[in-house]
Formats: sequence, C-alpha cells, structure tokens
Amino acid sequence: MVNDLQAPRAVPARMEPIARRLRTAACALLLALGAACGMEPAQVDGPSFVDITWMSMANVHYQIGDAGVVTDGYFSRIPRSDFFGGGGGLEQTVRPHVPDVDAVARVLAALGGATRINLLLTGHSHFDHSFDIATWSRLTGAPIYGSRTTCYQAIAGNVPEDRCTPVLGGERIEIVPNVAMFVVRWNHSGDTGTNPEQHNPVELDAVPVPDPETGGLRAGVAEDFPNGGGSRGYLFRADGPQGSFSWFYQNTASAVDLHLPVVVDDIDYGVPLDNLAAAMAQAGLESVDLWIGRGDARVAQLVLPILAPRAYLPIHWDGLDAPFESGMPFAFFEPQLEEALAADGVEVIRPGQYMDKWRLDHEGVRPIENRAVKQALGFAAVQDVR
Repeated sequence: MVNDLQAPRAVPARMEPIARRLRTAACALLLALGAACGMEPAQVDGPSFVDITWMSMANVHYQIGDAGVVTDGYFSRIPRSDFFGGGGGLEQTVRPHVPDVDAVARVLAALGGATRINLLLTGHSHFDHSFDIATWSRLTGAPIYGSRTTCYQAIAGNVPEDRCTPVLGGERIEIVPNVAMFVVRWNHSGDTGTNPEQHNPVELDAVPVPDPETGGLRAGVAEDFPNGGGSRGYLFRADGPQGSFSWFYQNTASAVDLHLPVVVDDIDYGVPLDNLAAAMAQAGLESVDLWIGRGDARVAQLVLPILAPRAYLPIHWDGLDAPFESGMPFAFFEPQLEEALAADGVEVIRPGQYMDKWRLDHEGVRPIENRAVKQALGFAAVQDVR
C-alpha cells in the first residue's frame, strides 16, 4: 500500500545522475508491466492505418503511409482454352505467352504511377499470380519478394537478378518503420492424387528460356510456372500512434496437408500450421484484425484457432480468365465457408467490385470510397454486384 511507505529521503547531489538512471529503468519496467510511473510513454512513429485495395483475383494493393505494396498483380488474361493436361487442366499450354504490359500500366497509372509502388510480393508462382511480376518491376523499379521460382521468372522477364529476393519462410522484413512482415511457408490447394502437378511443391531449377520468336514463356503449371515450392503467406504487424493492427494474406491452401511438412528437394520447410503459429508468436500476436485469404470451410477450421481473425476478406474466388475490364463477374457466395467463419464470430467482408478499398487501423476495418481509381479503369459504369 502506498500509505505504508515512508517518505523518500533526499538524494545527495553527487548521486542524482545515478538516481535518475535508476528511476528511468524502474519506470521502463513498470510501463512494461502496465503500471503508471509518472512518465509519458514514447510516441510510436508508425502508420495510423493501411489502405487495402482488392484489385481482382489474388491481386491486392496496400498503401502504408508513403509505401505502396502490390501482391501478385496479375492483369494479363491467358485464355483457359490455351491450357491442357493434368488433373486441373493447367499442366501445359499450346503456345508461349507474353504479359499484357498495357493492362499492367493502366492499373499502375490508376494507383498513382510508378513512384507509388515500392515493393512487390508473390504468394506463389503459378501464372495467375506471378506472370506479370516482371512487368511491374520493370515499370516501377520495385524489388520483389517471393519464391526462387518467382525470381527465375522475373529474371527471364529482364529484371536484374539483385532486384528479387527468394524467401523460404520464417523471415522478418521491415516494410516501413514499425511495420514488420513475417513470411509463412505454406502449401497449395488440391492434393497429390487428383492434381499433383498443381498441388505438389515444385521450384524451378533454372531461369526459364523465353521463346526466341515471341519472347514469351510457357504458362503451364508443369512448364515455366510451377507453384514455387508450395506458397508463401505474409503476416503483417503495424504499430502506430493509436495502437497496433495486423493482417494475414495467403492466396491458396489445402486442408489435405496443412498439417504435414512442405518438402522440396529433400529440404523440410516445416508444417504450414506450425509455421503460421511461429509467425504469430514472432510478431507478438494472439489474433489478427483481418485475414485476407483463400480456402474452403475445412481450411478455415484449421486456421481459425491459430489466426483468430476479427474479419475475413475473400480473394481468388472470381475465376482465372474473366476479363479484368468487365469488372467482377459474380458475387462471392460460399455458404459452408461463411458458416464456419460466422461460428467463430468472424465478420465476412463482401467485395462488390474490383478495386474496392478498405481502411484497417487499431479499431478494425471499414470500407472507404475509391471512386477515382474505379473511374480511371472504367468501373464507374459497371454495376456493383453485391
């Protein structure tokens, strides 16, 4: 009890510097324990929020202060009829393809131009995720983080080798001050029995050779665009002046082997669920504010106990080759997944149109208007299909 303490004795002048250091250390300890000590806590110099734009498929843009981050960024559309073979019908292609540079440039301009993009990420290396990543890097000069396969694909697309960094899982990367990204080694949807060429973790062994006539690459998942050793999820924690906020991004998953290790070239990269739990612990998180993800109800039931999200934004449910310029082709509707999320008290955020935008801060996530970007891309006249 404070009243039981004796009045403090005066500190001799010669001892004041030492006493001042001791008081400062004691206050730091008390603050760490949640107690008051007459000192104002230091202001955290981080962002107050992140603006998140779902741009179609698994393509997401984060604006974190002055830093712009694009994940996947696939805006070319390779016709499904050009693929054949394998359990998923995507094993090989009838001809090589080149990126639609104009499509990427239009989206880049709508986002504010090259100086607004500072970092590029890929969740995995199939064509519908990494096919345009070299184009993004050439147009912006932004560095890339992804699989070894993504880096080989980028080099084949005339990106300097030192501009792409392979991530294996377990890395902590500072995006901007007080915003950290934790890489989670993950698996890919499907299973070994029905679509092994799409599901099994495979990395390219060398830079693919572009077609000598067109400069294009073969987009098949057993050609120049395997998944890149499973996939990578990205967990973010931001600490701002008003408090912290966090989100997790993953663009694929299979409930079949989320509990089994990802093994590539006889190297064990850990169990995806354990990798997620380790990243949460490394980030000092027991839950996240937002899960941006793709998976069915079975995946959700495995992930929810670890991630404990407050809200969920579904991605990569809108098909593989619907024209981007036509807008969102149909509304999100997955009743079993939604039921699993609702049972855990997770809010489902329903996109209404490509380039929908939300703001996430320490209080949670809320929609914000993105009219100028939508108008620039011709979506002003496209009906919201929610």
